[in-house]
Amino acid sequence: MIDIRISQVSEFKIDSAAVFLVKNIDDLKKYPFSPSEFEYIKAQNTDKQTSVVINSYYKWSYIYFIEENKEQSQIKEKIRRAAGNFYPEIKKNKHTDLCIVDLCNDAEYIIAFAEGLALSHYQFLKYFSDEESKRNLLKEIYVNSKAITEEQISELNILIEAIYITRDLVNEPVAYLNATKLAEQIQKLGQEANFDVEVLSKSQIEASKMNGLLAVNQGSIDNPSFSILTWKPENATNEKPFVLVGKGVVYDSGGLNIKPGSYMETMKSDMAGGAAVAGTIYALAKAQIPVYVIGLVPATDNRPGGNAYAPDDIITMHSGATVEVKNTDAEGRLLLADALSFAKKYNPELVIDIATLTGSAKIAIGNYGIVAMSNVVDDQFEQLKESGQNVCERIVEFPLWDEYADALKSDIADIKNIGGREAGAITAAKFLQHFVNYPWVHLDIAGCGFLSKSDNYRGLNATGIPVRLLFDFFNNQL
Repeated sequence: MIDIRISQVSEFKIDSAAVFLVKNIDDLKKYPFSPSEFEYIKAQNTDKQTSVVINSYYKWSYIYFIEENKEQSQIKEKIRRAAGNFYPEIKKNKHTDLCIVDLCNDAEYIIAFAEGLALSHYQFLKYFSDEESKRNLLKEIYVNSKAITEEQISELNILIEAIYITRDLVNEPVAYLNATKLAEQIQKLGQEANFDVEVLSKSQIEASKMNGLLAVNQGSIDNPSFSILTWKPENATNEKPFVLVGKGVVYDSGGLNIKPGSYMETMKSDMAGGAAVAGTIYALAKAQIPVYVIGLVPATDNRPGGNAYAPDDIITMHSGATVEVKNTDAEGRLLLADALSFAKKYNPELVIDIATLTGSAKIAIGNYGIVAMSNVVDDQFEQLKESGQNVCERIVEFPLWDEYADALKSDIADIKNIGGREAGAITAAKFLQHFVNYPWVHLDIAGCGFLSKSDNYRGLNATGIPVRLLFDFFNNQL
C-alpha cells in the first residue's frame, strides 16, 4: 500500500522540518540558522561530514552536502543512500511531513533524494495484528525547487507506487498468493492503470502445449496461470513490441529434489521476476510512456506432491524441443522457456526475461547487482546497462560462449535442464537461449531481488529490482 506522496511547493515554511541539499555552505545563509547553528554546521562540514542534523527546538533541519567528485550516477546513488541514512532519524522524530529544499539547482539530485526517502519509507505490515501502531508517520514529502517539473514529480510518484506494488507482491506468502491469485492481482493492476491483461486458464495452457509450465505444476494442488499484459498506447514509438518475461514461481520447494529447510525460507520470492514485469508495465501505463510493451508471466508453485515431475522425465516443450529433467529444482527455466517460445508470435523488437534463477548468480556477485547475458548485437543491451548504472541497479555481463552448451547435452533428448556445478548462471541462460530466435537479454536477479538483511533504501526482503532500471530504459527509448 502506498501511503506517502511527493509534491511540489513554491514556498518553504521556516518552521517546517526540512532537508537542505547544498553544494556551497554559504547558500545556507539565506535561511534563519542562528550564528551558533551555522558555526556548528560549518565545523561539521570542515570535518568532512556530509550529513548534519540540527534540532532548533521549534523545528528539525537535515543538511546534506553534495560532493561532485564522482560520476553523475555515483553522486545520485550517494544522495539516495544519504536519504536512507536520514530516514531512521526522521522516523524517530515522528515527522508527518518534510520539505526538501533545493540549494543545488539540480533536478536529478532532488529526485534522487526524494526517491531514496520514499523507498526507505516502505513497510509490509499486512500480517501484524497491531498494524497501525507500527506504521511510519511520514505522509508528505514536499519539494521546494525551481529546477524540477510537475511531470518529473508525477513520474516519480508513479514509479514509487509501482515499486511498492512489486515489493508487496513478492513479500506475500504463497498461502495467500498462489499462481491464480497472482494472475488476479495482475488483472487488478491492469484495471487501475488501464493496460490489457489476458489470463490463460489451465486448459488454455494445455492447448498451447506449454508443457514446461505444466510439468512443474504437476506436484501442486493449485492450477498454474499464464498472464499476458499489454500496454500499447496509440502514440507508441515502436511498431514491434518489447516483451518482458517474468518467472512466476510463487513458491519453490525444489520439487522432488527438495531443498534443505533453511533454503526454503525465502522461496515465496521466487516470483520476483514476474512481480517486476507487472510493476514495470503498471508504471509505464500510469505514466503514459509511449512505448509498446508486452509482459508474459508464467506462474505456478513447485511442490513434491501428487504426480510431481521427476528427474529423468522427458518434457516436450511449447517450442517442440525435448528436455531431459535432471533436477526438479531447476524449474524456473522450464516456465521461462515456454514463455520465451510463446514470445516468438509477437515478432518482438527485444525480449528481456527477469528471474531469480540461480544461486550461482548470487554467489558470483552477491546482492550488489544483476547478472545478465544477451545475444543482442546492437546497442540496446548497452542502453540497458546504462540505465542500470543510472539507477544503481547495475548489470554485470557474463559470457554466453558456445562451449557452455556442452554441459547441457543429453543422451536421450534435445537438451538437459541443468549443467554441472560450474558456471551455473551461464548454463541456465544457455538453456534459455535454446528457445529464442530474436534479440534477447536475460536478467538473473537472484542476488538482489530479495534481501535477508536491510540495505538502506532497498530495504529488507523484496527490493522491487529491476523496475527502476526498466522504467529508465523505456523512458530513454522515446
